[in-house]
Amino acid sequence: MENQRIVALQNIFRSRLDTLSHLLDIGESHFADDLESLLLRRIAPDMLPFGTQIAFVCNQPRNFALWCLGQSANNLDPHVASLAEARGHISSTQELLASITVADSKLSELNRIDFGQGLYAELSGLSYVDDFLMPNFYFHITTAYNILRMAGAPVGKRDFMMHLVPSIQHQSNA
Repeated sequence: MENQRIVALQNIFRSRLDTLSHLLDIGESHFADDLESLLLRRIAPDMLPFGTQIAFVCNQPRNFALWCLGQSANNLDPHVASLAEARGHISSTQELLASITVADSKLSELNRIDFGQGLYAELSGLSYVDDFLMPNFYFHITTAYNILRMAGAPVGKRDFMMHLVPSIQHQSNA
């Protein structure tokens, strides 16, 4: 069964969810006395808070896994009340991703995305991943990172790009 693209997507989602866990660790240590306030922080009044961003980051790989398993999309509750709940969302999403065993041919199947109020889009599986899931995934993880940074947490690009750290090498001058 050919599934190189599916496996690559699982790995991307897993490693970026690890990044999200890392960001939560930094947030927890920086805001130890006021974690509830951290979950409610937002970049702008019309944007969703940090806790919701975490749920929305998890929704993308979660719904990808459910689609691969032939199940309907099922978004997480966007009202994340604690870092323990946020970590639970990440953990359950990681477990769901690990359960995928489908061939890349799944990416040629049609997928319907319901937006509510009678609106929907029908996309090929590949368009579903490339044009819907991945942009949403990166938007929400970047927004979560930016909320932490704006709030004064000591996060930098290395924290956001930590999936590359094992690949970094030092050039010797010998």
